[in-house]
Amino acid sequence: MEMKVSNDGLALIKKFEGCRLEAYTCSAGVWTIGYGHTGKEVTPGLVISQKQAEEWLLVDCNRVLQMLRKALRVPLKQNQLDALVSLGFNIGAEALRKSTLMILVNRDPNERGIPDQFDRWVYAGGKMVNGLVRRRKAERELYAGR
Repeated sequence: MEMKVSNDGLALIKKFEGCRLEAYTCSAGVWTIGYGHTGKEVTPGLVISQKQAEEWLLVDCNRVLQMLRKALRVPLKQNQLDALVSLGFNIGAEALRKSTLMILVNRDPNERGIPDQFDRWVYAGGKMVNGLVRRRKAERELYAGR
C-alpha cells in the first residue's frame, strides 16, 4: 500500500484544526495559520488563500507520513494510517515516533489496546483539554475502524 492520507483522514484533521486564513497565536503561543500550520514563514499579519491553506495541510501531513514510512515495521490499514497521521499532525511527528503507541503498532497494529493509547494525548500544559479529548476519541474510533 502506498502510504498516503485519505480524504477521510484529511477531513478529520480539518474538522479539529479548523481553518484560519489570517495568522494567529495558538494556545501554546505559536504563530499559526491555515489548518494548524506553523513555521518560520508564519508571521504576524500574514494572510493566505484557501488554496495555500490546503497546500500547507498536505505538506504538514506529508511530514508525518515521511516519519511513518521510516518508523513503521508493519503494514497498516488505511483507517489506521489516517488516525496516526491525524495524531502526529497534532502532537508532532517526533512525539509520535517516540511514543508507546508506535511501539505497540510495530508489535501488532491490530492489538486491542492500541486505541486506548490515543487517550494519553489529551493534555496541554498539564491540563486535560476537552477539544483534545474529542479529537482523540475520533482518532481512536477511526483507528479501530468504527
